[in-house]
Amino acid sequence: MATKLDGPRRQPRSGTARSLVVLLHGYGASGNDLIGLADELGPVLPDTAFVSPHALEPMPFPGPPAFQWFALSERDPEEYINGTRAAAPALDTFLDAELARLKLAPSRLALVGFSQGTMMALHVGLRRQAPPAAVVGLSGVIAGAQTLAAEIRCRPPVLLVHGAVDDVIPVGAIHLTCEALASCGVSVEWHVREGLGHGIDPEGLAMAASFLREHLR
Repeated sequence: MATKLDGPRRQPRSGTARSLVVLLHGYGASGNDLIGLADELGPVLPDTAFVSPHALEPMPFPGPPAFQWFALSERDPEEYINGTRAAAPALDTFLDAELARLKLAPSRLALVGFSQGTMMALHVGLRRQAPPAAVVGLSGVIAGAQTLAAEIRCRPPVLLVHGAVDDVIPVGAIHLTCEALASCGVSVEWHVREGLGHGIDPEGLAMAASFLREHLR
C-alpha cells in the first residue's frame, strides 16, 4: 500500500494561491478523473489552487491506473467506517503538507469528494484540528454516522448533492448523511438532482462552485 499521496495539480488562475481545493475521487478511479473539475471551478475561484490526489491503494486488476481509498466487498457501514479510518491519516498528512507548501492557513482549505471520496472528505473534514472552510460531497454517504457525535472535532459548512436515480449509492444516503450531520450541529445544504445517476451534472457543479466561492472568499 502506498503511504504518500500525490496527484495532478492546477495553479490558481490569478497566479497567487489564497485558498486550496482538494478533489477526492471515487472507487476505481484516480486523481486524473477529478482534476478536470478545476477547469470548471477555476473561473469562479481564480485565487484557488487545486489538487486531486490518487487514493492509497491501487485496484487489484490490470488496466489503466486506478485506485481505491479502501477496499469494498461487503459495502456495509462497518466496512465504510473501518476503511475511512485506515485511509484518513495519509490524507490528513497530505492536506497539511499541501497547505504548508502553499503557505496557507488551515481555514483556507476546502474538500470536494465524489462517491468514496465523499466518505473521505466528510470523515477527515469533520475531524481536523482546525476546521476547513467547506466540505462538498457529491453522490456519496457519510461513513460512521453512529460514531460521529463522539469523534467530531470541527463543524465546517457542508454541501451535499446526489442524483435521484443513483444506482450505486441510493439517494437515501443523502438523507442519512444530512441527519447525522445536523444532529451534531453541522450546517448542511443539500440538493437532489432529478434524473441524475451516479455522477456529477452541470447544475450540481454550479451549486458546488457557488458554495465554495461563498466560503472561500
